[in-house]
Amino acid sequence: MEGHRVVVIEGSFGIDQVQVRHRDTPECGPGEALVRIHAASLNFRDYLVAAGRYNPRMPLPRVLFSDGAGEVTAVGPGVTRVKPGDRVAGIFHQTWIDGEYEESHGKSSLGGAIDGVLADNVIFPESGLVHIPPNLSYQEASTLPCAAVTSWNALITQGRLKAGDSVLVLGTGGVSIFALQFAKMNGARAIVTSSSDEKLALARRLGADETINYKQTPDWDKAVRNLTGGLGVDHVMEVGGTGTLARSLKAVRAHGRVNIIGVLDGIAGEVNIAPIFAKHLAVQGIYVGSRTMFEAMNRAIALHDLHPVIARVFKMEQIRDALRYMESGAHSGKIVIDLEG
Repeated sequence: MEGHRVVVIEGSFGIDQVQVRHRDTPECGPGEALVRIHAASLNFRDYLVAAGRYNPRMPLPRVLFSDGAGEVTAVGPGVTRVKPGDRVAGIFHQTWIDGEYEESHGKSSLGGAIDGVLADNVIFPESGLVHIPPNLSYQEASTLPCAAVTSWNALITQGRLKAGDSVLVLGTGGVSIFALQFAKMNGARAIVTSSSDEKLALARRLGADETINYKQTPDWDKAVRNLTGGLGVDHVMEVGGTGTLARSLKAVRAHGRVNIIGVLDGIAGEVNIAPIFAKHLAVQGIYVGSRTMFEAMNRAIALHDLHPVIARVFKMEQIRDALRYMESGAHSGKIVIDLEG
C-alpha cells in the first residue's frame, strides 16, 4: 500500500515534538470518503494542542489540525453525498450536522478529540464533509471549517446580525477577520481593535469603519462607547478571554451580545458580572458550528465572492515554523499549510 505523510504530536507535548511521519495510505469503508488534502490551516487551538495547553491528558500520538480542504479520490459502498473529484472540506465537529450543540459533539472534534487533517490523505464519514465554495482555492477553503464557521455562528446564526448593527471585533486573527468580513457583507458597522497600526490599516482596507489601537488607547471600551454615541455596540467578538472580557462587557449596549470565542488572554480570572444583568446582556459561548451552518455560510461566500485573508503559507515540512509564527501573534488572517508541493 502506498505511503503518505502525516503530521503528529507524539511522545510528549511541545512544538519540537511535532513530527512529519509516513504511514500507509488509508482505505475507505462503507459510508466513507478518502480525501486528498491540498491545504490545511492553523488555528490558535492547534498551537495549544501541540504545546500541551489544550488538553494535557490527550492520548498521543495525535494527528494535528482541524481545518483542511481537498479532493475526494475514492468513496466506499453506499456513499451518495460526495463523489470522486468533488472539492470538499471536513466539518470541525464530525457529528454536529444540524440543530443545537450537544456535549457529545465535542468528542468528534478534529485535531483534538480525534485525529485531525494534517495528512496527505484523510478518511471522513460522508456526513462529515461539505462542498467548498467554487470561487475559492484549496488554500482559501482550508481556512473555513473552524474560524469562519465560528464567526458565522456567532454573528449570523446566533446573533441574527442585520444591516445597521454595530460589531466590535477584537484583534485581527482568523476569527476576527472573518467577523469583519461577515459584518461588512451584511451591512453592519465594524469597529476593530489591535495593538498594531499595520494590522489596523489592513482592517480598514477590508472595510472597518473605525479602528482603535489599544496600546495607545488602553481604555478602548470607553472609545467604543464614544464612537457609538455613548450606547455601545450591538455585538462583541470576544477572543481574548478573561483578560479582555470586563472591557467587552462595558463596550456592549444594553440587550447586546458578547460572543465568547477565544482564550488568548486566559480562561481564569475575576470578572465583574454586574454589567451582564444590569444591561440584560446575552453572553454566548461559541464552539464553532454545525454542518448546516457551514453550508449556509459557503452559499453566502460564493454569492458575495468573499475571499479569506491568508497571512502566510508554509510547506508541511515547515510545520514547526508555522506553529512558532502562530505563537508570535505576528499574523493577520489565517496561516496555511500547503500540502501540494
